[in-house]
Order: sequence, then C-alpha cells, then structure tokens
Amino acid sequence: MEDLKSRILSYIIVREFLSDLKEEFSRRYNKTLKVLELKKVEQGNKTIEEFVQEFWRTARESSYKGSPLVEEFKQVSHPMF
Repeated sequence: MEDLKSRILSYIIVREFLSDLKEEFSRRYNKTLKVLELKKVEQGNKTIEEFVQEFWRTARESSYKGSPLVEEFKQVSHPMF
C-alpha cells in the first residue's frame, strides 16, 4: 500500500497486484470485525477471569492498543464509565 501511495509500483502482473490488494483489505476487514466483536464482549454468567480472558483474546486480534483498548475495556466491563 505504501508503494501504491508513493507511486512506486513493482508489479508486472496485474494478478499479483490484485492478490496483494485483496490480502491487505482482508486483514483490515478482519481487524474491523474483531473491534466489533470486542464491543460485544459481555460478562454474562462468566467469572471475571473468564470475561477478562475473552476480552484480551479478542483484543489481540483487533487493532486496539494502549489507551483506546483500556477505554474499551471500561465500556464493556462497566457500561456506566
């Protein structure tokens, strides 16, 4: 994607370019899905340990890091924050 933005393309075959493009957007789409999953994590009948483990398992596959991740945890663990 950086090469495309800088207009330096090393693709000779369109199929290779399309394959790389599909892979890039697929990765981003999967991260978006994980963010949506993260927003739906609920404790329900789980212990706090099970809940936290599910949250972090889902978070690892999302694009959230640092403060935004902490804020998301606050929201799903205690919606009143």
